Amino acid sequence: MPLRPLPVVATLSLSLLAALSAPAAQAQSKRDRAAAAESRHDQAAVAVLQQRMDAAEKRYRDAMLAEDEEAAATATSASLTEMKAVVDACAKQRGCSMDAMLSTYERLLKAAPQFDDAVADDGVDDPIDESNLDDADVPDTANAASLLSEEGQRFVKMVQFNPAVQAGIRRWLTDMRPSLMDSYENYRYMQHLMSPAFKRHGLPEALLFGIMAKESNGKVHAGSRVGAVGPLQFMPATGRRFGLGNDGTGFDTRYDPAASADAAAQYLTERMAQLNNSIELSLAGYNGGEGRALRVFRDTGGRSFWDIDVYNQFPAETKDYVPMVIAAAWLFLHPKDYGIRWPRISARPATVTLSQPASLYELTICLGNWGSRDGYLRALRNLNPRWQPDETLPAGTALNATSRIAWLYRFNCTRGKRLELARQLIASDVRSALVRVGDPMPAGAATATASAPVAAPPRAPAKPKTYKVQRGDTLGGIARKLQCDIGDLAKANKLKKPSYAIKPGQSLKLDDCDFFPVIRTSQK
Repeated sequence: MPLRPLPVVATLSLSLLAALSAPAAQAQSKRDRAAAAESRHDQAAVAVLQQRMDAAEKRYRDAMLAEDEEAAATATSASLTEMKAVVDACAKQRGCSMDAMLSTYERLLKAAPQFDDAVADDGVDDPIDESNLDDADVPDTANAASLLSEEGQRFVKMVQFNPAVQAGIRRWLTDMRPSLMDSYENYRYMQHLMSPAFKRHGLPEALLFGIMAKESNGKVHAGSRVGAVGPLQFMPATGRRFGLGNDGTGFDTRYDPAASADAAAQYLTERMAQLNNSIELSLAGYNGGEGRALRVFRDTGGRSFWDIDVYNQFPAETKDYVPMVIAAAWLFLHPKDYGIRWPRISARPATVTLSQPASLYELTICLGNWGSRDGYLRALRNLNPRWQPDETLPAGTALNATSRIAWLYRFNCTRGKRLELARQLIASDVRSALVRVGDPMPAGAATATASAPVAAPPRAPAKPKTYKVQRGDTLGGIARKLQCDIGDLAKANKLKKPSYAIKPGQSLKLDDCDFFPVIRTSQK
């Protein structure tokens, strides 16, 4: 059948539809082109941000290879600042993957030491960084942040703020201000080790600080004339009751910050349960004897420590101790009220694994004191109480430290002139500088003896094969003095690390040891 032509009306309708749809199609095409252009623009912007992030990361990694720690710190901080700016821009840029940008920034941020807290006085107080602490099983109400808030100052409500405490504050802020500042600085390095124990027992962290400041100023190796030792000054018998003492290697855990803080928290919890939750009487028991505190409490019907009949039954030392501890704790909570600006401390925990043998003394020299007023010997000793400062520790020893110490170790203690200088100073021995030139000659004797032959210096004495241990000797000190490798010395004498226990009178074999002999010459 032959095709019939479309009706004229149908032809006109198709033409009309085509005419009407052309502008719509053109508009859609324009929108598509605009969207494509915008997408290309977004992609280009994201590419630029990625390039900035990659360049900043490269500058960061290059900075890690610098020779000078200050230049490295400046470059690294600038790189991290740029990365943060890129992350902020990424959050506003369509199509930018925040996860990818953040992962790079956060990874490098965690690897970097804390530089911002070593800058010059900038009007910012040192924050107590709860992220440094192990908060497992710790009630939120015990956190330092809560204690410092208006709502959470439980400690303030638990003690009496009276003229005795005010007198203690006056002393801490005048003659004892340097001790207060030292105590705070030392505590910040150990805070992550010590405060969790008090928090788990529901005790204010401020109380821990006050006790530590009064007992030892935060010096882990402090000892008293009556035998109390450690940052919280435990006597041997009391320490044993709460799990402190010889750990089987010869190390006394009374010196351990974490163990001693846990023991102190247990002790105070026990005292407060006996003494109607009185912090003052519990502190009196801590210092003046728990038996005396309990007897006074019972005999006086549980009256306050500040009751004159109670107060006068404690020795003078305890009468001073209780308000001084409370005063230090009060200042810990209210520094701004008293014009205190705590020293800013880079306290983020880290581990340093020795790449070569070294002592804490050697590390202290090569680390320098960048970012610290007094250097890092006290921090290293407090964080590693097991080791004597002059003891040479073998390569591979893991030391507790901070991210800044780890940073400085990498720059200054693994290579370079600072390391060489530290080794030279540690190896120096006064005896190697001494010579003997004979007795003084009377005037006029020079002519008579001018032609006399000068005796040749005697041969260096033969190296002894043994060494008798003296009181106070450590294996590290002996190794340093005799220029022995501590590992070889320990192996030759079958001494086990880490304690390398020796005793006075013991005879040590001195295989492979070299001496700095005293050079003696005579002149006749």
